[in-house]
Amino acid sequence: MEEGSKSNSCRHKAVTFRGLDRKMDVEKQNSKLPPCPQSPNCVCTESSDRRHVIEPIPYTTSTPDAINTIVNILSSEKAKIVSKNEQYIRAEYRSKLFRFVDDVEFYFDNKTKVIHFRSASRIGYSDMGVNRKRMERIRGLFYR
Repeated sequence: MEEGSKSNSCRHKAVTFRGLDRKMDVEKQNSKLPPCPQSPNCVCTESSDRRHVIEPIPYTTSTPDAINTIVNILSSEKAKIVSKNEQYIRAEYRSKLFRFVDDVEFYFDNKTKVIHFRSASRIGYSDMGVNRKRMERIRGLFYR
């Protein structure tokens, strides 16, 4: 891993892992999730291309209740929650066989009452649709 350049105006360091920005500081990115790379191993509700785009999850409850529901789903799936605040969750999933890490992020848009998310493999090119299937499964569990 390489450390990114330090900035006096930003208290966080950017860390690059195989060209992907691991900083993932949604608040500093105007509430936008990082874009997907060119590889097909990523899905994101804010993507502009059809290969990576996936529909966000609308919610009718309060934002804290929606966050708690996602946290419970992640916990039940043995995901590691790395970061959490009143609008954002970042978690890591590990594959069973090779222990590869996938990063999953959720941004809770209180104004539009939707959960934007991104799920991406850290390494490799193809994920055989694992990230898309995971997020569709989470969507289904959210409405149970």
